[in-house]
Amino acid sequence: MTNWIYFVLQIPPGSEAEQINILALVTQAGPVVKAVLLILLLMSVISWAIIFSKYFVLKKATKSSDKFLELYGASGNFGNLYTSTKHMGGPIAEVFRAGYTEILKIRKSRSTGTAQNTEPGGSLEMIDTELGIVELVERALKRTMSSETSRLEGSLTFLATTGSAAPFIGLFGTVWGIMTSFIGLAGSQGVPTLQAVAPGIAEALVATAVGLAAAIPAVIGYNYCLSRVKKIDVDMENFSSEFLNIVDRYVKRV
Repeated sequence: MTNWIYFVLQIPPGSEAEQINILALVTQAGPVVKAVLLILLLMSVISWAIIFSKYFVLKKATKSSDKFLELYGASGNFGNLYTSTKHMGGPIAEVFRAGYTEILKIRKSRSTGTAQNTEPGGSLEMIDTELGIVELVERALKRTMSSETSRLEGSLTFLATTGSAAPFIGLFGTVWGIMTSFIGLAGSQGVPTLQAVAPGIAEALVATAVGLAAAIPAVIGYNYCLSRVKKIDVDMENFSSEFLNIVDRYVKRV
């Protein structure tokens, strides 16, 4: 497993350094360094799990939204579109259902208010004058958009935390390991040599390497997922604007 490391480092065959085993360095490390390595390992495993799960979630969300937009472009009636996409997933489909449901509530409120509330200044008049139908629908759209964005961005905070904190956690393990090595070297008998301190330093540097190995994929995964979420968010914004324009012009006919 570590042969490629020796090749990259250009370690000559048969040398003492070639006999170094990374696993042995880990097992010989102190308890603090081992704890740091365990933390980094857990962070790395969780980060990879989040990356893979988010990849499939975002892929499914994008595919569902594209399919809904195709149906939306081919449909000329909100009612038929609402019925045909009632069980369809996807952020944009959820935004549409929230907006259309709000329109249905307003229509029901109007019909109820016309039949039962004839006093001036009633609830219907208050809704029409203070907020307006378009404003009510816009509130429902924004509420759903925020909910969908929060759902898609869920767990990405852990990737950002891993990307920023893992190198420092590894550096802490390295500093602690080097400090322990020099303390042990100071208390040893004889003249200190590089051969005596090198194994301890190598053990400590493993923590930094593991920290970087955990941080780099987390940062790449975070940036990739965030860019996909932003694209979906832009698509929801564009659809919301178009939907509100249609509501503003034809809400009385819906």
